[in-house]
Amino acid sequence: MVKRLIIMLLLVSNITTAQTFGLQEARDLLKFSTFYTAVNGGTSLSDIKVFSVDNGLSTQTISTPYDYNFTIGLRKIARFGYENKAQTFYDGTESNYSDAATVGKVKGVEYLFEADFKRQEGVDYIDQHHFIRYSSDDGCQDKLCINVFALRLEYLQDGFADIKYFEASQRYRLKIGRNFSVNIGAVQRLAEPYGYNPLDEWMLDNGNLHYTYLAIEEGYNIDVANSEYYSPEGELVATSAEVWEAVVVPEVLSDYTQRKRNELDNKIQQSAVVGFDFYKYSKSKWLHAWGNFMPWHYNDGGSFSYHNYVDGQWFDYSAGLITGIKINKNLGLFAEGKYNKYWNREWYDFKLGLNYVIF
Repeated sequence: MVKRLIIMLLLVSNITTAQTFGLQEARDLLKFSTFYTAVNGGTSLSDIKVFSVDNGLSTQTISTPYDYNFTIGLRKIARFGYENKAQTFYDGTESNYSDAATVGKVKGVEYLFEADFKRQEGVDYIDQHHFIRYSSDDGCQDKLCINVFALRLEYLQDGFADIKYFEASQRYRLKIGRNFSVNIGAVQRLAEPYGYNPLDEWMLDNGNLHYTYLAIEEGYNIDVANSEYYSPEGELVATSAEVWEAVVVPEVLSDYTQRKRNELDNKIQQSAVVGFDFYKYSKSKWLHAWGNFMPWHYNDGGSFSYHNYVDGQWFDYSAGLITGIKINKNLGLFAEGKYNKYWNREWYDFKLGLNYVIF
């Protein structure tokens, strides 16, 4: 992963400097960037007492370990007019929706490399977001200018959304006035073959799942006569069909699907993309919106191509919106959010509200 990110950085810097990447170029690229690392933590779910009367009254306490978030990152991103750096230091909890925008605030290279190692409510996972964004502008003052383009390289891993992919896009932009532009180009995405369901081959004609035979193939031993069910390691995991079906079988299916997914190689998806970007700012109101639409995807005919799981082409898209208005000295309203839908997988977040200053 580190080698891949270094290659990405070198490629974009060579495009912008049009010469061999040297020490001075590296210094210029890192100038005004910020390296940060932080640890955040706190209490998780409170202890839960579980009572049992199977063999007299007994009590079991279930404790959830504390939550934590260890962040390490490097960023160089120009702030838009509506963004204020209220904190003195980056603490790893920042979430800037504008990072997802196709076009940056300034010309040239911007980047973010961040990894978060988290535990939340007892679940450990890793989030990563790395991207390099290059925005070009030749300074054309005509109403219609086409001699501008945008490049973006991105790697995203979202543990909660169960999505992980690498994406590169190259686009020509058409500026329509000072605030609005449309773009068109190509996108390459490298990801696991989403849409593939390992359990499909175990489905019976009546729509039921042949989970017993699957478990046997996975090494489980079933003694139906004595209602005993053993794991591949020989451990007794259930003594009734009810416990077997309610507790053990779901774990068998989860482990099997995860293993089969991990065995597959990542696939490259070539897609066409069209998008737009709008940004207008004043101290009393602002609007920043962007969208990306992928209406066509190349079918390579592979066994695990997403084309095998849909009827014809499909639409992938992403969008973002950041808006705010100060109605008067006291009252202000804001709304921010972003939404993604790739391969029929969705992830999004948003916030909205009002501020009223009393004086």
